[in-house]
Amino acid sequence: MRQSTRVYELVREEILDWRLAPGTVLTETDVAERVGASRTPSREALARLAREGLVRTLPGRGVMVTEVTVDGVAQLFQMREALETYAARLAARNGDPVVFGDLLTRLRAARADMEARSRPDDDFAAYYLLIQEFDAAVEQATGNTYMRDALHDVRGHLVRLRRLARRSPARMLQAAGEHLAICAAIRDRDETLAVQAVAVHIHNSLDNILTALVSEVAGSALMGASIPPGSSSNL
Repeated sequence: MRQSTRVYELVREEILDWRLAPGTVLTETDVAERVGASRTPSREALARLAREGLVRTLPGRGVMVTEVTVDGVAQLFQMREALETYAARLAARNGDPVVFGDLLTRLRAARADMEARSRPDDDFAAYYLLIQEFDAAVEQATGNTYMRDALHDVRGHLVRLRRLARRSPARMLQAAGEHLAICAAIRDRDETLAVQAVAVHIHNSLDNILTALVSEVAGSALMGASIPPGSSSNL
């Protein structure tokens, strides 16, 4: 692994996990000291994070971890809908029904487990790992490298929002049903239903998170200020 890739992955994880909070200013020297690397790979890593939108450049000062704002969340979900609905269409067209049939069985079992327990001990970590596997299967089925790269960037921001939020068991159960509908449509090669199911999931996710943010964030935040950690919602 190239050193710049290692630095990128380490800093990216710190941003997604809120160990580097929105508004944190970083320089090449800061990053180099933080991860034990030289300045050149640190510079390359910061440039890659800037292209992904996780940091923004401050002329003469380095970079700053991007804020989470209501407007930014809305724009992110617009991009998410454009990418994920078409990815679902391609997956329904090209995907292996056996692969998605197996995923469907496992998603049903995971949802049944949610219904049996009010909240799992791992705070839904196991379910999110299954969804990552499902997302990877959809990306692979698209057969489109450019789309996979774009989805990677968008989903990085979504991970950041998930880790910001406290998971609601009711929303998780609803989302599990939505994932089941998407997976079943892809398995059945029903492009139209797959697109519709993804659109419903994204709409519900956006409505849920914006409702929570509006209820918890002061009026100044609605004008573009940062959203503080701990806002209650779930994607």
